[in-house]
This record gives sequence, structure tokens and C-alpha cells, in this order.
Amino acid sequence: MHSIGEMGRDSGLGVSALRFYDRVGVLPPARVDPATGYRWYAPEQLDEARLLARLRQAGMPLADIRLVLAAWSGGDTGLVPRLLDGHLRRLERELADARGALSAVRARLGHKESTMTTTTARTTRLTVPAGEFAAALDSVRFAVGTDPELPVLGGILFDMEEADLHVVATDRYRMAVARASTTGHGGERIQLTVPAPLVDAMRPLLTDDSPALLTVDGDGIELETQGRRVAGQVLGEEFPDYRRLTRLPEGRRIPLDVPALRKALGGQDGERCALVLTDTVTVADETDASGIGSGHGSAVAGDLVGVNPAFLLDALAVGDDDMLLEYVGPKAPLVLLRPGTEDAYSLLMPCTLDA
Repeated sequence: MHSIGEMGRDSGLGVSALRFYDRVGVLPPARVDPATGYRWYAPEQLDEARLLARLRQAGMPLADIRLVLAAWSGGDTGLVPRLLDGHLRRLERELADARGALSAVRARLGHKESTMTTTTARTTRLTVPAGEFAAALDSVRFAVGTDPELPVLGGILFDMEEADLHVVATDRYRMAVARASTTGHGGERIQLTVPAPLVDAMRPLLTDDSPALLTVDGDGIELETQGRRVAGQVLGEEFPDYRRLTRLPEGRRIPLDVPALRKALGGQDGERCALVLTDTVTVADETDASGIGSGHGSAVAGDLVGVNPAFLLDALAVGDDDMLLEYVGPKAPLVLLRPGTEDAYSLLMPCTLDA
């Protein structure tokens, strides 16, 4: 017999997915310990779990997955190919529709002139307190993207306007914003995206509260402090308009017990987990979340929202023990911020909980 941990590792489904597929009757374990509730799987179920993982990866609807597994385990060699062919045709139609829609978007973008400034033709200098600048970079570094298809998200936006320097990072699923005060720049708004390796080279120079001089010259940027310098080129692509992305309706603010939440999230071994939002925020256990995705409600009073536990831990790691979570709705980003601070926060996109 395979334990649920062994089954998750060997099949590629993960423990949380196996629990879900048990609850909805797609892949129940061969045996459940009546005393502990622990699941055990028969050796022959491993192939079935691997097949399920591949079907899930291909985006097949749950209703079709049920039929495929039932036909496959029953030895029906005719139904499975028809189901696979039908799903492939559906994906091809969806891809064709997506190509058409994206072509229309590209055509519209071709006629729209961007108004954002990513570089400046003249040299601009501004001074930032090193400690303040370091804290701002530390607050956003975790959200830098790593997708090679989106290189502009592999850097941190430096947004300089009047006496403020906002630094922003996003990988699409989360975003972090922080601010440092500046002197010496009172001109036009300047935005440039500094690649993550260059930011990481700047960070060790910011060791105390001595002033740090930032110099922007065309597509180059230099940081100088205490006689030490680091310089490099900025990224040429435009960073998304983060101010637009942060325009959210006012939500319900809930105080966080950060140490308890970190401990609970550290015990999660899947790519998603459920938070229970009442007057506090707690991580749902399996009993609490048993109704998620089943259409029968849940076992808790309060809002249930799915998150990536590793992403939430990253956001909590750069904050204080005194933090708030602002909840707008089940499909809206979760906002994590410190009390009394509105210009340093992070956003986290929720996860679906039906798979």
C-alpha cells in the first residue's frame, strides 16, 4: 500500500489534489484508517493517479475525467479515444478563438501611442536615504517574475515623481509596492525598470542611513554611496501601469496573527490552501474545507478564499507581526499592509479551490 504522501510524490498530483479527488469520488483510496482517517492506496492505483495527473494537466473537465478513468479501469478501449479526441478538438477551437481575439488586441495596440516614460534623455540625479531605500527594495524583491517570456517582469520598477521613489515588482500572481523619500528631483515623472541582478548588486551597498545617490542617464542607472558604485542598463520594455492594477474597491480589513499564520502556512504541502476569513484569518483544515468545490457549501462560517501558501508566506516574511489583510471579494486580490501605512503593501491573487 502507498501512503498519501508517497502517492502524491510518485503520481505528480500532490497531497491536496489527492484529498480533493477523494472527496469528489474520482480517486478514492483503497483503505482509510478508521481511527486516524489516514488514506492508503493500492499499488494498482498509481497508474490511475498518473493518468489523472496527465488529464488534469491537459485541462480536461472533471466530468470527462470521470468517464475516462471509469472506461480505462473497466477495459473499454473504445470510449477513451473518443473522449480524448473530443477534448483535443475543443482545445483547438478555443485556441483558434484565442488567436483571433489576440490578433484584434495586437491591432488595437498598434494604433495606440504609449504615454508612459521609461527613459529620460537628460541626466537626472536624486538622493535617497540608504536604509529607507534598502527597506523598500527588501519589501518588493520577492515578487519579481522569473518567466523568460515576460522579461520586463524580471526587474523592479523605479517610479520617480517629485519627492517619492516608488519601487514595484510583480510576477502577475502577486505584486508588491513600497516607497522611499527622495531629494533633488522635482521634475517630470521618470519610470524605468531595473533588472533583478542589478538590484541585487545595489542592495549590499545600502548598509546604513547615509545618503545614496541615484543617477539616471538615458537607459543607464548608477547607485553611489560611501564611495562605492554600481551601474548598469535598465530594461527597454515598459512596465505595466501598477497604479491601475491597485485601484480596488474598499474592502474589509482584518488583523493578522502573523506568527500563527506563518506556522500554519509552513505546514501546507500543496500549491493552494484555503483561508477562513472571519474577525481573524486562519488556515482551513481538511474538515473546514471539505465542502469546497463540491457544491454543498463548507463546514465553516465565514469567507473561504484560496491562496498559494508559499506566496503568502513570502509576503508575510517581509512584513511586521502587526499586519492587516484587506478582503474585497473572492475573485479580487488580497491586500496585505501595515496599519497606518498606505503606500507600502502587497497584492496576492486568489487561487481557485475546485481542483
